[in-house]
Parts: sequence; structure tokens; C-alpha cells
Amino acid sequence: MTLKKLFSFCFLFLCQFIWAQSDTITNLKEVIVSDANLIKYSNSQSVLKLNDSIINKNEPLLTDLLNFNSTIYFKEYGRGMLSTVSFRGTTASQTAVIWNGININSQMNGSTDFNTISGTDYNSVSVKAGGGSVLYGSGAIGGTVHLNNDMKFDNKFTNKLRLDYGSFNTIGINYQTNISNDKWSTQIGFSKNSSTNDYKYLNRYTWRGEQRWNQNGQYDIITVNANAGYKFNAKNRLKLYTQASNTDRNTSLLTESEIKTKYKSGFNRNLLEYDGDFGKLTTNLKAAYIFEDFQYFPDNSLNLFTFGKTENLITKADIGYSLSKSTQLNAIADYSKTKGYGSGFGDHAREISSVALLLKQDFSTDWKNELSVRKEFTENYKSPVLFSLGTSYQFSELYNLKVNVSRNFRIPTFNDLYWEQGGNPDLKPESSYQAEIGNVFSFKNISLTQTFYYIKIQDLLQWVPGRGGIWSPKNTDKVNSYGSETLLNWNKQYGKNHFTASATYAYTISEDLETKNQLFFVPFHKATGAVSYSRNKISAYYQFLYNGFVYTQTDNDPDKIVKDYTVSNIGVDYDFNFLNSFKLGFQLLNLFNKNYESLESRPMPGRNFNIYLNFKF
Repeated sequence: MTLKKLFSFCFLFLCQFIWAQSDTITNLKEVIVSDANLIKYSNSQSVLKLNDSIINKNEPLLTDLLNFNSTIYFKEYGRGMLSTVSFRGTTASQTAVIWNGININSQMNGSTDFNTISGTDYNSVSVKAGGGSVLYGSGAIGGTVHLNNDMKFDNKFTNKLRLDYGSFNTIGINYQTNISNDKWSTQIGFSKNSSTNDYKYLNRYTWRGEQRWNQNGQYDIITVNANAGYKFNAKNRLKLYTQASNTDRNTSLLTESEIKTKYKSGFNRNLLEYDGDFGKLTTNLKAAYIFEDFQYFPDNSLNLFTFGKTENLITKADIGYSLSKSTQLNAIADYSKTKGYGSGFGDHAREISSVALLLKQDFSTDWKNELSVRKEFTENYKSPVLFSLGTSYQFSELYNLKVNVSRNFRIPTFNDLYWEQGGNPDLKPESSYQAEIGNVFSFKNISLTQTFYYIKIQDLLQWVPGRGGIWSPKNTDKVNSYGSETLLNWNKQYGKNHFTASATYAYTISEDLETKNQLFFVPFHKATGAVSYSRNKISAYYQFLYNGFVYTQTDNDPDKIVKDYTVSNIGVDYDFNFLNSFKLGFQLLNLFNKNYESLESRPMPGRNFNIYLNFKF
């Protein structure tokens, strides 16, 4: 569906749901979550939820939100360029991104570019650490990132509009409207993020002594959302989620003499979902269609490009049954068919079916247990039996213990299997065993979570040079990844003064068992922190990010590293109390003008600013 058609679709829905509002005022305030299993089957693992207040304190693109507020490490090819992750020492394809309960990692390369997603398009963004392949399939090894559009049935008509303008001609527009009554719930959204991105490189000059700057770094990202829910009665609900996005992005030059290139990509996601509640029996039926494509132009001045496209049809049935007040059983069956075609990997199709059983047992309000197993069936690879076993015990108001063990996997992508110069159709899925122990301490206004984990990965997929210098993917390494994660939150109110503070810290060892070397682009240390203050109409905050050094070569050559860096931001806003809310805000990014990069020869900008207006009416 083109963006033009989707705009028409959105406005048609908007008109229909304004008409459908009821004049009767009720007290019903029901919220329908988009991913119920994230809540039901995550008691034994750590889940970090980032709500509106946190999302609004960060730049719109998802990389900035998660980089400053989670333990995930990001590698960026420059500001706004390709952004990939490492979660608990795993690769970019071993973190799954979940959109309203559906895995949306690329079928072509297995990962997600976090700089093509705006966090402001969602009600909340959650980060679940640890394995999740039983629930979410391929790639959920290091963890999962959840993009949620939850629906409310509460007789309201609300609008939000945020306008941003910052350095390097950076422009942000985000609009959301929510219309609901006790039967209907509708969400319409639009976002645009663009920049000429022509920032100067700090302390970097050409051989002629001229100031270097980021050339050919322009980007423009447009996304449209339209979601609707209808309650037939208290037991039956139907929901529709749809989203389309276009990204038009150039590629920053390494040297001034390089040929200018660009990359266009887009996606269209549609999900139809039915929920039925019949006492002990519950049903959740989903049908999704996901389309993604890209075009790569090796020379901006020519209309010549390579391309790739995939179409993914997913159907899923989740039947739940309450065996008793304390025991819940879910049986899940799903089927997906993916077609992929492109100039690099030809024309291929893949069909996958799976069945899963999930058991949740609450022996008491303090002791909760989870057990789940999953098996996939396909002709393309031999799938292992996946499982997850977890327990959570609340010893007291002060201390909660969480334990989880699981087996997870990642399947080969279309690029891995069919790339015309080196694809390997005989690849096996990556497989991992992992265990973690979480300690959650709560005292008055303080919450501290300390998690220790161990991951053993087998048949790691890596592209290695072969005959004739052609690179090809192979199941090569075995990797052990282990470490600890710390999450800290504190809030306190003194009269009209409200203080909050948060921090995260990750210590990560990700070791190739053969060479005993740390995987490249996996930092040993990462830390974030934020403090905020608000009183009446004014609020202010300070945040920082520390990334330890990373190796850039597999041999851990100490001369081939990206140095550690610390980046700080500050912000302040004032609410004029016009309409429901009218905030004028100012942010100063990279406060201390640090010269840093997360990928060699890809400098990030120095000190820069952002001004925003935030309306609610």
C-alpha cells in the first residue's frame, strides 16, 4: 500500500470513528494490550518499560531512546545512518524486534535498523532481556524489543502534536489522535524525521588543512499508523493494526573522493487480531501481512540500483485454558510463508509451521512458575526443540528472586541461503542455551534489579572468505557470552518538587571458544544514567551514556579499537497550560562537545541543540 493510499485510509477511518462516538458518559476505562504474552509469560525475566515521559526526553529515532535508557549496545554508521545492536554480547541478528506481538526482523538480513523506527509512534517501548524464541521465534537470543500500540476504551478524543527543530536542519513532526468510546478505539498517527545532517567533524581536517564535515548524510523517514479496535461485547474484540514507512537515506562518505550513494527502504505491516474470552477458555487469532523492500543506488547521479523484496504472511492461533485458578495452559500453532525476490538472491519461498505449549502456574501470589516448549517444521532447515523454564519467588516486600533457563535459535536469512555470490543453502540454525538469575530489590522509592546470565551459542553464522575471494556464510564459531546487568530506579516527591533518577550498567564477556577473544563490537562495559526534576509547570533533566572500548577485529588487535566515550545531554521544558498542555522545550545534546564514534571512521556530531513544541488537546 502506498503512503498516499494509506493517508486516504487513515482519514476515512478518522471520519467514521468521530461519527461512532457516543454521547453517553461512562466510567469504563479498559486498556487492551497489544502483546498479552509479554505480560503473562515474563515473570521470570527482566522487562524494562519505557513510557511516554521517557520517550519524550530523547530524540525521536529508536536508537537514541534505547541507547540512553537500556543496556543494549548500538553500532552506528554515523548519525541517522544504519544502526545495529548487540544485546548481552550477541550479534545484530540475535535481537528480535516485536511489533504488537509479531516478529518484524528483516527476512533478508535477519536484523532491524533502529534508525528507521521512531519511538514516538508507539504508546510504550519495552525491552525484555534474555531468550524468547518460544514466544517470538527466530532471533530472540540476546533479548527482544517490543513496540506496542495499546488501545483504550474510555470515551475520549485526544490529540498530540510534537514539532522539533534542531541543528543541521533537523526536523521532526509527530501527530497522534485517539478516539474511543465503550465500543470503538481508534489511533491515527503520522511522523516525519529528516535532516541535512551536515555536521562538522571535531578535530578532523583534510590533508589540505580544510575542516571535514559529514557529506552525503541526508535522511528522510516518514511513517503512518492506523489502528482500530471494536468490542462486540465483553467477550469478543476485533483489532486492526496497520503501519507503512518510507526511508530515503544517503550514505555518509568515508572520504571526500568517494562516490555518493543512497539507500531507499520501506515496509508495510498489517495485523488483524481477534480476542475471545469464554470463561476458562480464551482465544487469540492473528493474521498478518508484512512487506519490506529496499533499493541501493551505488551512484546518486544515476538511476541504477539493486533491490530486494520480501512478502511475509503469518497466521497464528493461541488457545488458552484455565485448568484451575492458579494454572493456565496455552496451545499455540502458527504458519508463515515468506516470498523473497531481488537482484542479489533471486526468487525463493519458505514455509514454516510451529506448535508450542505454554504452562503458567501460580502456586501463590508470591511464587509463579512458567514452562513452555516449541517445535518448528520446515523443509529449509532442521529445527531444534526450544524450551523455556522459569520461576519467580517473592520472599518479602524487599526481595524477589527470578530464575530462567531456555533454549533459543536464529534461522538463516534469505541473504545467508540464497545470495548469488556465496549463499549457502546447507546452513543450520544458530542454537543457544542460556540461564539467568535475577535479584529484584524494592525499598520505598527505590527499585534495583541485578541479573547474572550465561549464554552458550553453537553454529554461529558468519560470512567468511572462501574460494576465489568470495565471501560465504558458514556455521563456524562457538561462543560463550556471560555477564551481569543492573537496573536502578528512584523517585521521590517533596511537596511540589518531584525527583526521579535511573541508571543501567552492563558488564559483558562474549568469547569465541576457539580463539578465546572477545567478539568484535561488543563492549565490556556500558552504563547510562538520568536524573530529572519537575515542579508545577517546569521540568528539567540530565542524562549520560558511557560505552567502553570495542575491538574492531576478530584477533583483538589493541591497535584496532574504537575508543570508549561518554556523551551527556540536558533538557528543560515549560508548560504554558494552554489547551490540555502546551510545552516549549530545549535540549542540548553532546553537552561537553565530545569527539566520539561507535564505528571507526564514522564520527558523530559535536554539541548541538533541539527545540520542540509539544501540544496535547
